[in-house]
Amino acid sequence: MNERLHSVLAQRGIPPESLAEVCEVDPKTVSRWLGGRVPHARHRFRVARHLRVEELFLWPAPERTALQQAAGSDQELVTTYQNRASVPRDTWLSLLKGAQEQISVLVFSGTFFAQSNPHVAKMLAERASDGVRVRLCFGDSSGQAAAIRGREEGIGDTLAAKIRASLTYYRPLLSEAGCEVRLHDTTLYTSMFRYDNNLLANPHVWGQPASANPILHLRRADTTGWFDNYAQSFEAVWATARPWTPDQEGPSSHGQD
Repeated sequence: MNERLHSVLAQRGIPPESLAEVCEVDPKTVSRWLGGRVPHARHRFRVARHLRVEELFLWPAPERTALQQAAGSDQELVTTYQNRASVPRDTWLSLLKGAQEQISVLVFSGTFFAQSNPHVAKMLAERASDGVRVRLCFGDSSGQAAAIRGREEGIGDTLAAKIRASLTYYRPLLSEAGCEVRLHDTTLYTSMFRYDNNLLANPHVWGQPASANPILHLRRADTTGWFDNYAQSFEAVWATARPWTPDQEGPSSHGQD
């Protein structure tokens, strides 16, 4: 059974019959997909586009040998940075400006993302107006994951306050077509910043802030590897995250950091 396809359809409130109409196939065909059969490439593309998820999330590529995985990883790794501050500002800007299809961000607070670039919301809105799909996924300040992470880092409720403060920068995006902001309540092992086929992955070491940990600059290769594994994990979190409704959030202040 394709649990991921089942889950996304349920999350979106889309009945299988509707998916059959979109793909111009018999409803029985969709039932077979739900049962585990892999659709033809053209149908996989239509389904992924209609459900707004990565095709590889719904139908992961077959497992490869360890040797193939190692070779693919070498091809994907562009460079590494000792910590987040080591990534040149020009790199962040060029990736954002160069994206043509999607910009996807997964963080807890992502405070630096706005504070290092005061015009980030405007730039994201401009990219969206050019047809780029913008998805920003922050931690839920009232959730268990943020509370646990705050305790692990020894900062208590400060992380929740940082999340609320960071979100205020992105309020203008809520009215922009092509922009979505959601809140997740999941254990965050890696912060991610995806720009089409480039991805900056920021793994987390227990008890340390994300900013103190390395960043891997990955570029998607022809074979499934690190990039697609991270991309699939983003889609999994995004599918369970709830839309951000500012009126339900607590008070915040730009001065909190």
